[in-house]
Amino acid sequence: MDSLNEAEVTKWFVALTDRSGPGAANRCLEILRAALNKAEEWGYRVENTNPCYGIRQNRKNHRNRFLSDDELARLGAVLARARAGEDRTEQAYASAILLLVLTGCRVGEILSLQWSDVKGHRLHLRDSNTGPKTVWLGDEARDSILSVPRCGKNTSIFWNWRYLRPIQTIHSPWAKFRHEAQLKDVRPHDLRHTYASHAVMGRESLPMIGRLLGHATVKSTSRYAHFEDAHLLDAAEVIGAAIERAMISGRA
Repeated sequence: MDSLNEAEVTKWFVALTDRSGPGAANRCLEILRAALNKAEEWGYRVENTNPCYGIRQNRKNHRNRFLSDDELARLGAVLARARAGEDRTEQAYASAILLLVLTGCRVGEILSLQWSDVKGHRLHLRDSNTGPKTVWLGDEARDSILSVPRCGKNTSIFWNWRYLRPIQTIHSPWAKFRHEAQLKDVRPHDLRHTYASHAVMGRESLPMIGRLLGHATVKSTSRYAHFEDAHLLDAAEVIGAAIERAMISGRA
């Protein structure tokens, strides 16, 4: 810990990028940077010698992917079939994914839900990226939770009936549902982008959407807000018409 230098960290970072990808390498570098800062604070390293600060992170490529109305319809049909089936585990998977779409929550926030977290039209998340927060539920989101079958005295909402334990990941069922809905390039996190983007297209303000998503700043929310081409065209026409009216009024 006290002798780790920039050359060694750089070599590790490059190898990690090749093996696990640029995003994963960036996150690991941040963890190492924080650990070495703590080492300096505790006296295990000389102050201001953290080698991570001299290493440039991989360029971040922000995806602008969200589901259109047609794609949402296809996904909704697939999830509805799964929720109406007899496989209770698949029902739970489908309900969890539907709740991701309807709330914009992160996967970990949904899968960690306990029945005690449901308070009417609110979810009280005990832990999230920004700490405890309240998630407001529309009628559809609340109904999707209440339709999940309970497993005895177990407190977890989303239960894997095959292995008799809480659901820990949606990787495999998401791949299955995505294939059935013909959504080739959509990640679970893109459902969060979808929630925010449709809220923006519904004329909700960024501060309001930020509160719904649990963001600390509007800047964080703006990364999730995307528009369909039709909405951009509508906006351009409205703005153009307003400017034209003003110009005509000025000439008159």
